[in-house]
Amino acid sequence: MAVDRMTVLIAMMDQGVIPVFYHPDAEVCKNVIQACANGGAKCIEFTNRGDFAPQVFLEVTRHFAKADPSVIMGVGSVLDAPTAGIYIANGANFVVGPMTNAEVAKLCNRRGIPYSPGCGTATEVSYAQELGCEIVKIFPGSCVGGPEFVSNIRGPMPWTKLMPTGGVDPTEESLTKWFKAGIVACGIGSKMITSDLLKAKDYKGIEKKVAETVALIKKIRGK
Repeated sequence: MAVDRMTVLIAMMDQGVIPVFYHPDAEVCKNVIQACANGGAKCIEFTNRGDFAPQVFLEVTRHFAKADPSVIMGVGSVLDAPTAGIYIANGANFVVGPMTNAEVAKLCNRRGIPYSPGCGTATEVSYAQELGCEIVKIFPGSCVGGPEFVSNIRGPMPWTKLMPTGGVDPTEESLTKWFKAGIVACGIGSKMITSDLLKAKDYKGIEKKVAETVALIKKIRGK
């Protein structure tokens, strides 16, 4: 189900954390994503990993179109425009990548879909903005300079909206450093949706962890 581009961007920034998740079993995906939504993170990034991932994604988006239309499904680890096109056709409302691809940006702009490409330098961030990317992914966040990189970028480019993935922990200490540096959101995967919780199929535990992370971000922001 298509969601307006601005609605998606506002939702991403409002919740502050984007759960990053993939599993080959669509039923597990449905339960994890519903747990994230119940915990206050309705924008979820499904990573394009594994065999037949687009088919799993399609089954999941079809499910939530009926079960919980408030869920906003996006796709991550997108490297090229054909892959982006498949996922958009299958219901993706935002696209995330580990690097910047101009053809992906052009496709997403044509369809009114937010695109957050991975960047690691001021030049890359500026180029992504030139391509029409409102929220730019910093990847890998811990390797390109961490929170200090964010504050240094935003010094000469204060209009920049950054979303690090990799190196962000769902702890008050880590989140405080990143948000005080000026990020608008962050992506967190296995440190929030842990392997232990998944193995136990502890979906209430996942919901609790997500809710705690969302609450921490609100606290840091002073909301």
